[in-house]
Amino acid sequence: MSYDPGALDAALAAAVGDDPALVADLRYAFLESAQRQVDLLNRARCDANWQIAAWRLKGLAASFGVVGLMSLAEEAARSVPGDPGMLRKLKSAIAGFEIA
Repeated sequence: MSYDPGALDAALAAAVGDDPALVADLRYAFLESAQRQVDLLNRARCDANWQIAAWRLKGLAASFGVVGLMSLAEEAARSVPGDPGMLRKLKSAIAGFEIA
């Protein structure tokens, strides 16, 4: 599954219009929050901590209209804590939103 960073860009543009500085700030906040949740997933050792971080990531993605990441976060919530394949998918998806 591919993750479309265009969805994030469209959501940001709809929220703030044509203000490149504000779009950049919001993009940074999105990425920072998403990376924090993946870090918490990486460190989770119990179902509860894993699910909370996955649900927070899903909520963050929903707030920005990033449907692909929402689906992946939901999939993560149903998987086992520390699942290396799931962590790789999440990290790869989030890396797709980083500005080069």
